[in-house]
This record gives sequence, C-alpha cells and structure tokens, in this order.
Amino acid sequence: MEHIVIIGNGISGVTLARHIRKNSNKKITIVSAETDYFFSRTALMYVYMGHMKFEHTQPYENWFWEKNRIELKKGFVQTIETHSKTLHFAKGDTLQYDKLILATGSKPNKFGWPGQDLDGVQGLYNKQDLDTLEQNAPNNKVCNRAVIVGGGLIGIEFAEMLVSRKIPVTFLVRESSFWNGVLPEGESEMISRHIKTHHIDLRLSTNLKEIKADENGRVKSIIIEETGEEINCNVVGLTAGVTPNIDFIKKSNIETDKGVLVNRKLETSVPDVYAIGDCAQQREAIGNRRPIEAVWYTGRMMGETLAQTICGNPMEYNPGHWFNSAKFMDIEYQTYGWVFGERNRPDYEKHFHWIHKDDNKCITIAYHKDTKLFLGINTFGIRMRHEFFDNVLTKKWTVDKVIEHLSAANFDPEFYKLHEKDIVTQFNSETGSTILLSKKSWRKIFA
Repeated sequence: MEHIVIIGNGISGVTLARHIRKNSNKKITIVSAETDYFFSRTALMYVYMGHMKFEHTQPYENWFWEKNRIELKKGFVQTIETHSKTLHFAKGDTLQYDKLILATGSKPNKFGWPGQDLDGVQGLYNKQDLDTLEQNAPNNKVCNRAVIVGGGLIGIEFAEMLVSRKIPVTFLVRESSFWNGVLPEGESEMISRHIKTHHIDLRLSTNLKEIKADENGRVKSIIIEETGEEINCNVVGLTAGVTPNIDFIKKSNIETDKGVLVNRKLETSVPDVYAIGDCAQQREAIGNRRPIEAVWYTGRMMGETLAQTICGNPMEYNPGHWFNSAKFMDIEYQTYGWVFGERNRPDYEKHFHWIHKDDNKCITIAYHKDTKLFLGINTFGIRMRHEFFDNVLTKKWTVDKVIEHLSAANFDPEFYKLHEKDIVTQFNSETGSTILLSKKSWRKIFA
C-alpha cells in the first residue's frame, strides 16, 4: 500500500490528508512536533483572551484520526534522505515514505537584532508561542509593559491580546502609518488612529536597535534606533512578518529559494516530493499572485488540489482571484482583487476612497484610470459578499457598474445601517458620473 507522509499538521497538511482519505485507501501519516492534533491557528488569540479553551480550537474530535485511518506521529524531522525515501528524526528514529509532502508552514522573521534570542522575546505563530506568552505575560503584574516590533496582521493581534489583560503595549512600526506598505494611505491612517484609541503607544517611523537583558538573561528593555530612547519592558513580540520554515529542508537535495520551489502541480525538484502552504514558492508567477502566500485559504486550496494529483487525477493549482480577511481590533477588513498601497501602486491604478464620519468604516476601490476596469476593493467595517466580487472580477466589470450594484454586494446583517447611497453620491461628485444605485439582488444580477 502506498504510504503518503505529510510533514506539518496545519490547514494545508490536514486538508490534504482528509481529501486523500476521501478518494483512496492509501496509508497516510501526518508528522508534527507542534501539537498532538490539528487546531485552528487563527483562534489562538482567543484562547489567551479567555474567549475559548485550547481544545475548542480543534475542529475534529480526537477519535477522528483513528476512525479515518490517518496516523499521527509527533517528532522533529532532522533530515530528509530522498534517495532512500527516509525521514530521520531528532530522537534517532526513521520513517519510510512513498510520497512526501512538505507542509511545514512559517516562522517569525528575525533581523539580527542584538538580544533577539533572550528569554521574554518571542513570536506569535504556534501553540508553543501561546504557552510561552502565558508564562511571560499572564497579567500586568508579571508583565508591566510589552513592546511589539513590526506592524501587520500578527502585530495587531498580539497587541489586542495583551491589551485584553490590561498590559500596556508599545508598538514599534517602521512605516509612517500602520501597514502602509499594503494599505492605501486613507485606510492606513484610519487604522493608525483606531489603534491609538485603544490606548496603545503606537510609534510610527520607529525601528528597534537592540534588546537589553537583565542579570538573569531576560528582557529588561529595548533601545529605539532613531532616538536612543530606552523603554523598560518584560516581553518583546517580534511580528515583522514570517518566512517559510524550511531550514531542515535546505540540508537535502530538494531545491529551495525563500521557500520550497514548486511548479503548478506543487511538485518539487525531487520526484515524489511536493510542497504546499506557507512553505511553498511558485517557480512561475500566477497572475499578480505572490510566489509565497502565507494565507489560510490558499493553504487549504493547495491541499485540496494536491489530493487530486496524489489520487491519480493530476491537477494544477489555481488560486483564482485574490481575497483575504482579517480584523484590526474592532474593525473587520476584507479585500477582493488588487488594491495596492502607495509604494507599490502601478501608474494605471486609480483609487476611489470613502470614509464614514465615525472614522471606523471605509472602502477603497481600485480601477484602471483609462479603461475604468474594476481591479479590486478594500472594505473596513462593512461586510461584502465574496461571491459578488469573484463574479465581478471574472466578468471584468467597469468601476461604474460595480458602484451601480454596490448594494447587492453588501453582506451586513439585517437592520445594519447601509452606506451605499453616500458612497455613490461621493463617487458621482468626484468623477462627474451620474450613476443611480440599483436595487437588484446579487442572485438576480448573476443568474
């Protein structure tokens, strides 16, 4: 019986295992050193905040794995010997495979800061990080201040977690406004203001110089590069992005760059070895997509796609139109298509930006300045339908048509105040258009 071994029990590896089992009787083993069972990584913050227990983050009961004949092995893989198809573990044991899938995920970036490996310095990615944070910052008596280094989605989650336990937070962000390498100016500035309303000490255009230790080798303070200011703290959170977790893979003959290099079928340079999820790097660009995408839904899609190939139905990975969602404290964020920040914005891309007077709702629509082709939308505090914009991008609507049917995109619950009339009025005023808001439902539009 063919033995499929998957290194990594995140969303990519587990999705792959489930779909292989649906379509075959192959032997499946998932290897992980992180936890005994798969859990929802995005829910870790809610465990620390007291909204749920860790076992609530596990989508499947413990009996699920044995019932579905998916073997689980806990251990660190030290080396991969592809010629003999053997995994060597840190404890000296080995495991043979017929096909190997690398789904090893990401690890937090470190940039060589002095003191970055001290006790009290940590990332926020895996279960061990959550356990470490519980020890480092159980309350505001043990931790009287934390410093977070690096903006973005992980940084804002980290800050929200600490604030939930009334731990003061200083947030060092090298950009001039929060996440403006990704977000357009208006959105970035709104989120910067929102962070400050939660009494977080947000330091923009600020870099970390070094982390200083006390006499016991623990964090006692950080030094800011620009001013030399010393900030006393007990915890330093490193959230300046992530990189593929492939150090042990680099010791093998599997070709790597920043990640494990794969083709559209997710095959590596070595026969019978594949890579999926955060650790996989596409050799050739797929449209505007980044070669490495550390996103939950793309990891799931890769798992579903590769399962077809493993089970005899070769299939290329096709992620479709870009979308993502997140939360900035109290403000929900969604993006569909491409809306580039100021630094990366192409010359042809024009933006329409609307912001509500309450300063916690806004949208930015990107479109081609000459053809008026709709390129993408960012929404903050207003829920929009994924299906609507997936259809719009496929059918290549103009921005005028999107604005006309914007009400059909709205997915806010009943009785929520709607803002489409205000948005259309401002769009008409700025562009000289005379668009009237359509009342058609999204189902009728795409019937």
